[in-house]
Amino acid sequence: MDLEYGKCWANSKKDSWRTTLLLAYQSLGVVYGDLSISPLYVYKSTFAEDIHHSETNEEIFGVLSFIFWTLTLVPLFKYVFIVLRADDNGEGGTFALYSSICRNAKVSLLPNRQVADESLSTYKLEQSPERKNNSKVKMLLEKYKFLHTALLILVLLGTCMVIGDGLLTPAISVFSAVSGLELSMSKDHHQYAVIPITCFILVCLFALQHYGTHRVGFFFAPIVLLWLICISALGVYNIYHWNPQVYQALSPYYMLKFFRKTKKQGWMSLGGILLCITGSEAMFADLGHFSYAAIQIAFTFLVYPALILGYMGQAAYLSKHHQMDDNISYYVSVPESLRWPVLAIAILASVVGSQAIISGTFSIINQSQSLGCFPRVKVVHTSDKIHGQIYIPEINWILMILCIAVTIGFRDIKHMGNASGLAVMAVMLVTTCLTSLVIILCWHKPPIVALFFLLFFGSIELLYFSASLVKFREGAWLPILLALFLVTIMFVWHYASIKKYEYDLHNKVSLEWLLALGPTLGMCRVPGIGLVFTDLTSGIPANFSRFVTNLPAFHRILVFVCVKSVPVPFVPPAERYLLGRVGPASLRSYRCIVRYGYRDVHQDVDSFESDLVQRLADFIHFDWCRPGSSGTGGEHMAASDRSSGEHRLAVIGNFEVDEIMQQESVSLGFQTVESIGDIIEMSSPKERRVRFMVDDNDEPENSPDMQMRHELEDLLAAQQSGTAFILGHSHVKAKQGSSVFKRLAINFGYNFLRKNCRGPDVVLKVPPASLLEVGMVYVV
Repeated sequence: MDLEYGKCWANSKKDSWRTTLLLAYQSLGVVYGDLSISPLYVYKSTFAEDIHHSETNEEIFGVLSFIFWTLTLVPLFKYVFIVLRADDNGEGGTFALYSSICRNAKVSLLPNRQVADESLSTYKLEQSPERKNNSKVKMLLEKYKFLHTALLILVLLGTCMVIGDGLLTPAISVFSAVSGLELSMSKDHHQYAVIPITCFILVCLFALQHYGTHRVGFFFAPIVLLWLICISALGVYNIYHWNPQVYQALSPYYMLKFFRKTKKQGWMSLGGILLCITGSEAMFADLGHFSYAAIQIAFTFLVYPALILGYMGQAAYLSKHHQMDDNISYYVSVPESLRWPVLAIAILASVVGSQAIISGTFSIINQSQSLGCFPRVKVVHTSDKIHGQIYIPEINWILMILCIAVTIGFRDIKHMGNASGLAVMAVMLVTTCLTSLVIILCWHKPPIVALFFLLFFGSIELLYFSASLVKFREGAWLPILLALFLVTIMFVWHYASIKKYEYDLHNKVSLEWLLALGPTLGMCRVPGIGLVFTDLTSGIPANFSRFVTNLPAFHRILVFVCVKSVPVPFVPPAERYLLGRVGPASLRSYRCIVRYGYRDVHQDVDSFESDLVQRLADFIHFDWCRPGSSGTGGEHMAASDRSSGEHRLAVIGNFEVDEIMQQESVSLGFQTVESIGDIIEMSSPKERRVRFMVDDNDEPENSPDMQMRHELEDLLAAQQSGTAFILGHSHVKAKQGSSVFKRLAINFGYNFLRKNCRGPDVVLKVPPASLLEVGMVYVV
């Protein structure tokens, strides 16, 4: 037995390494496409106007020294060895850092959080709840609500800069690759050919997005691998042929000489040098598709040395060709016989790099939407097998139009580089700030460690950021304008969503009101299942009271459904549904809380409806059959349950779940009208799959088995009668006496976005024939 176990372990280890190496190879096309094509435009952007290449070679060697140390300190040390470890259950990116911080400190502005969420297996904390972390930074963050808002705005700013990068990267990448035609065409032909060809490639690139990355992803890694081999081979050739002593420029002393000679112009030229790390953020953002080891291996042993050799080769060539001051492009260092093949590979590599950043833009907008920070848009999942492959039609076409406009409007690498550089550095600064909080709140390191990380990497990035900001009038205005516009939209949407939730919370009706609805009031129950969608995790929503007030009837089976996001990347399907009763069992009224992570795929309506009915059947069986219970919703309701109007909630999944734990539901940052008692109930795996058909037994009519049978029969009959989806159709307006900014944000901004984005019925894929909308006016 031991021998077999050892052999199994050895095979597993071998398979693990094989899988890691395969992932490292696949990551080339997804993660490193943008980073690997930066040699096309770094030197050209750096030497655009601010500095000039002279006979002393101090400028070119200084730039090479800056490139080497920037690539070493930021992508290698900061990302590969530190930031990649700040993952959220294997996921990376701005929202991964934010969700980790929110789980370890009460700084989230999401209004419908519950302590029940902390029982999720993916709700991973770095320490046990018994061992509290009372750091001063944590207490300070939790104490002041304006810090919660500031943290959210910082995250939204980073998100908007990623979207800006998704707009600028395709333009500068494809334009730089196509500009290689200038060496094979006359100047007159070149200026009329490059822009149309670039726009044509961009249109094709965006038009193919709806097919999904997985359909062409097989070709991505070989293209990037071929490009990396190409630039490293050309680099070695140029070093050997033109200047073998170029390695001396790797000394930081050349950076000092560079600044001593170029002074202010040298500082301003840093806006071009920083483009060498464009795409570094993708290593962290795409972590969930691969693994830490795979990304580390691919960058450390292939991408990093290939880029260094490529930049050294260009510097070696330029150090012997001073007359090319006006034409410092990548292609001048390529031997003439190889220019056409290199041009073709460069264009393909630029398309791959652009594809990766466009997919990343779709992903981060989907995450923003999941956390209530972006208007509802259509999300199409392009792959059934590969999680996270999505396509957003509206965003795709907007990006395409803006990308073409940037290409036609700027027409040169300098302005595009200034814009792209500022967006890149802004994202990196946000990541540095959030990672320093993770070091304190999640890793529980001393604040001095976080402060050192923040000061060391933050000072490097601030130096580059200041150089980009100085170029405000020369292209850097674009990402700033775009970020301000997007942050305004996202913050207004989030603010109005929270105000709507507060209104719902303070205008919900009590359970007694629901129990009082009876035949004496002219109320009747109609066949079928009524799904009442609400943002509330407890209580009866105001839109339902308005519905029954105007139409005195509701369905035989009534389910209050809350679809909510949890600050985790994924919620396991077995833990997704929280079910409980609302009122006694005879009322046939239930509450269902459906929890999704910010990277989860939302189910379509058909599978959701059948899933929900099956889970309700499981819950009914579990509720009547658990020891010491005759139905929590029966006549033996506890006094605490009556006062709160809520019954126990049970996690019902594909498998029976564990033992009972008493927990409370909380709504962070809001005064709740009533205190809510949630009991997360689970039981260990036992016989399972509830069936609707129950064997006939000679049981008394009031026995638990017969009552359970009647309840299951009612559920089956209601399912056969059909399902109605009851949604609120809301109009929001600011209170009288509100400030001018609030009235503008709510009355005009939010309502304009709500009318022009997709409604909740479209997002939930509700069949029009089954939709019942209830008009609601929210005065917030």
